[in-house]
Amino acid sequence: MAEQSVDGSPTSEDQSPTAKKMKPDVATTEESDAKQLEASVHEAALNLSSFQMTRVLNVNSMRKQIFVEGTFKGYESPAVVILEKKIFPEDEIFLKRGFFNEGTIIRKLFSNDVYGNYECFPTREHNGLNTTIIHPASQKHLDKFLRKELYIVNETYEIYEKVTLPYLEANQFSLQWVDNILNHKAEFDKIIFEDKDKEKGFVMLPDLKWDGQLATLSILVLARKRIRSLRELNETHLPLLKNIQEAGTDVIMKKYNLPASQLRIYLHYQPSYYHLHVHFSYLMFETPGIYCEKAHLLSTVISNIEIASDYYQKAVLSFVVKEDDPLCKKYQENGVLTVIDSPADN
Repeated sequence: MAEQSVDGSPTSEDQSPTAKKMKPDVATTEESDAKQLEASVHEAALNLSSFQMTRVLNVNSMRKQIFVEGTFKGYESPAVVILEKKIFPEDEIFLKRGFFNEGTIIRKLFSNDVYGNYECFPTREHNGLNTTIIHPASQKHLDKFLRKELYIVNETYEIYEKVTLPYLEANQFSLQWVDNILNHKAEFDKIIFEDKDKEKGFVMLPDLKWDGQLATLSILVLARKRIRSLRELNETHLPLLKNIQEAGTDVIMKKYNLPASQLRIYLHYQPSYYHLHVHFSYLMFETPGIYCEKAHLLSTVISNIEIASDYYQKAVLSFVVKEDDPLCKKYQENGVLTVIDSPADN
């Protein structure tokens, strides 16, 4: 399952190269569907004033994004336009130039004691938006960005064995790309560190979403041993988990000068792919997938297993599913959750 934001909009993992490796058939189909449509607006000088909005597909209030469907004048096929607020700069050049000039517009909303609330329009260069345009957009593109209702599943181990596991076994995505990394058949040059021990070894490399900036540090650790997920972990895996924690933090300290106290180290449940992997990210970076219904801190996982070896075979694990997820439908069919019609359908 791909990561989801708290409001149901697509996250960076939905659009990452890793996700495409998991589902090459979907990516290929999207591309072939688009090719069957007319020429793209990208082939000529683009004029956004010719874009006529049809509907808002989604709004992500946390990431300041809007996903809009519409058409360009002279083209019949739909387009998806994604607008996102830019991150504010913080370099010295910016500090000298600042946000404001004589043309800055500011409107007072209210004030109370030392606090004032204003609507402000800074200099033009700081009013910019990161813009992504998909054209021609296939139906799969539209479905991908359309808002989906989210539901919490409180999964007991019985539900895992009866519903979740059989579905995973019947619909397992290929893990060949993982094996290629572990066996040095792909991305060998990206490996930061590796331990070749068959039981407690792992490979550490940059997450495909990481832009290389320390402020957004995002590193992935792949276990050498084939373990599906958190649900399979027990005391026999403690040496592996502790090795990942200790060796991983040591490597990051030496290479990036970030101490363990400034790292968020966690596993996902449910994960995006079913080969045990651990995420290391800079604590100040609010990356997608760190919410309580998704992330499990590695330190807590280790502690839980030390308290009870079969902790994750007894615990209720809660996670989010989207309304159009086939697994969501399986949970419905087995009475695990009730799904209502989304507001857009009423």
